[in-house]
This record gives sequence, structure tokens and C-alpha cells, in this order.
Amino acid sequence: MNILFVIDQYNSHNNGISISTARFAGALRDAGHDVRIVTTGTPSEHLYIVPERYVPIATRFAHAQGQLFGKPKKKILSQAIEWCDVVHFVMPWKLSQSGLKIAKKLNKPYTAAFHIQAENITYNLGINNSKLAINITYAFFHRFYKKVNHIHCPSKFIANELKSHNYKNKLHIISNGINESFVPVKLDKPENLKDKIVITMVGRHSIEKRQDILIDAVAKSKYSDKIQLIFAGKGPKTKYYQKLAKKLPIMPIFESYIQPELVKILQYSDLYVHASEVEIEAISCLEAMACGLVPIISNSPISATKQFAIDDKSLFNNGDSDDLAKKIDYWIEHLEEKEEYSEKYVKHAEDYSLRRSIEKFEEMIAAAIEENNNK
Repeated sequence: MNILFVIDQYNSHNNGISISTARFAGALRDAGHDVRIVTTGTPSEHLYIVPERYVPIATRFAHAQGQLFGKPKKKILSQAIEWCDVVHFVMPWKLSQSGLKIAKKLNKPYTAAFHIQAENITYNLGINNSKLAINITYAFFHRFYKKVNHIHCPSKFIANELKSHNYKNKLHIISNGINESFVPVKLDKPENLKDKIVITMVGRHSIEKRQDILIDAVAKSKYSDKIQLIFAGKGPKTKYYQKLAKKLPIMPIFESYIQPELVKILQYSDLYVHASEVEIEAISCLEAMACGLVPIISNSPISATKQFAIDDKSLFNNGDSDDLAKKIDYWIEHLEEKEEYSEKYVKHAEDYSLRRSIEKFEEMIAAAIEENNNK
């Protein structure tokens, strides 16, 4: 089958949506499909390249988050969509909106993904949990999604959010999927970290991810002088978090990693913390679990990640660094129990394999094709 993805930014190591899309594309090719992508960036095999689109204010905001918008080019979109059997729109922006019109005109079946939580936008605008702003954001997104029958939702949480905002689409709950590279192999720590307790958190450095809570918690830990934090990622709050972390006995490592490097870090880490308040899924937490790490996850009501916790020992009260410090100290002091939980989490992560996600994705696009053929 010829499958086309339309996504504003594809080749990015700091954008979870881009990374997940690249993994899906690769896995679909492995399953025998021909997959191409309409996107911005440098021309290469499988890619139809469009220029970046400048949007006043929004572009500056997007760049701060390590993201950008694609400029719709009718000729390129038409060429790509004529080639494919089905189109999957990853983002709801102008590139996808224009692509959707062309797909309809050419009578091509299409699906879309819902990867952006309203709170991702409101938090970065400084209006956090404004109910009015959240409702307006979901209503704005709905202008695009109401035209697409089949929607890929990375978690049951976001599917329920869409239902609560009167989305009537067929919602397919499909995890972004754990790549088979993330396996429970316990590596020796690098020489400079051998005497350290390594705690890792993966994710963009932005206000809703709450890396500051982890920094404060480590400062309060009984073992603060032994803990090496690794914040894998980058973002608009990197410098702020670096400044905040100067109070710690050991300066955290702030670095963005490619996948092979990240796998190694997870395999020699001692604990994984996910402090984010806003999360549609957080595949990074699942990847840590697959590597055998016991997670400590925020129980935020607007985060799906808490669904991965086996019990309350892996949850801390959202925004509460005192509670997080207690959970960190508990797992440092209960190594035998941590080993037992490590095996449980590896088993738990198997339900979210990329292979299973691809099977569900194939079922979704097959349903969209069948519907289109029956019109």
C-alpha cells in the first residue's frame, strides 16, 4: 500500500511527534508498505519538500519549542496525494488543511492524528488551566478534525478529552509505540558516573514538563549529594532549568540525544522520573519502562502518563516536590523491591510495542479506505 504522511516537521530529534512519525514510517516500510512524507527540511529519499511557512507571532513561538510550520504548495501536495492510496495528516495546521482539500478533490481516503493537547498551548502562553482558553483551543482544532472521520489518539485519556469537547469522530486509540531498541539490558555506568545514583527524565524543556519539580525534589532528597540528574532533551526553558539546578550538589546533565545514545542512558540509569503536568501519552516513559526502569510519575489530572503506573509507589502528587523526594528516597532504599518492580514494568511495557501499534494503524487506514470505496 502507498501511504502518505503530511507533517510540518519530520527530521527532528527534539520533537516527539516527528520522532513517532519517523518510527511509524519505518515500521510500515518494514511491514511491506511504501511510505512517503510531505514535510519541510532537506530533500532526501521518500520526502516531498515544501518550504517553511512564516506565521507572525506563531512562528516565533513554534521556533522556541523547536518546531515550525510547512507552507502549502499545491503542486507538491497534489503530486504526493495522487501517488498514494491513503493520506495520514499528522498536524492540524495549514499544510494539512490544504492537503485535505486536495485529497477530497482527488477522492483519496484520509485519516489524521491528534497529538497536541490544548494545554500544551495554554501553558506556554502563560494561561495554564484557563477553561475558556482550553475550550477555544479544542474548538479551533475541531475546524480541521470535524472533516476527518478516523482519528489516531495516542491514549484513552486524549480520546476522552475529545469526546468531552463534542468530537464525533471514530477515535482509534493507538500508542505511539515502543521501538524494539529499548530492551532491559543493564549496562555499566560510564566511569564518571559509577559512584552516582543516575535519575533520568526525557522530554522537551518547557514549562508544562515541570523539570523544576524534579530539581527541587533532588535538592530535598537525603541522597542529593549522590544523585546525577540527566535531562534528555532541550527547549525554551533549558537555561532557566540550568540556573535553577545550580543549587544542587551535582550539576545535572542537560543534553539532547539521538536514539542509540538515549537507549544506553536508560539502560544504565537507576530511576526514571516523569514530572510533566500535560501529556497525551509520553512514549519516553514507556521506553524507560521497557529498559527496566521503575518510573515515578506525576498524577496530574491532565496527563495520560499516570496510566502506566502499576501502583501508587510509582506516582507522586502533581507539583509536589516533597512527595517526589520521598518517592525517590524510597526506591533508592528498597533496591530488592525495585528489582522486582523492574521486571513488572518490562512486562507491562510489552502491551505498547510498536509492532502492535502498527497493526492497529493498518486497521484504521483500512477502515478509511473501505469507507471511501463505499461512497
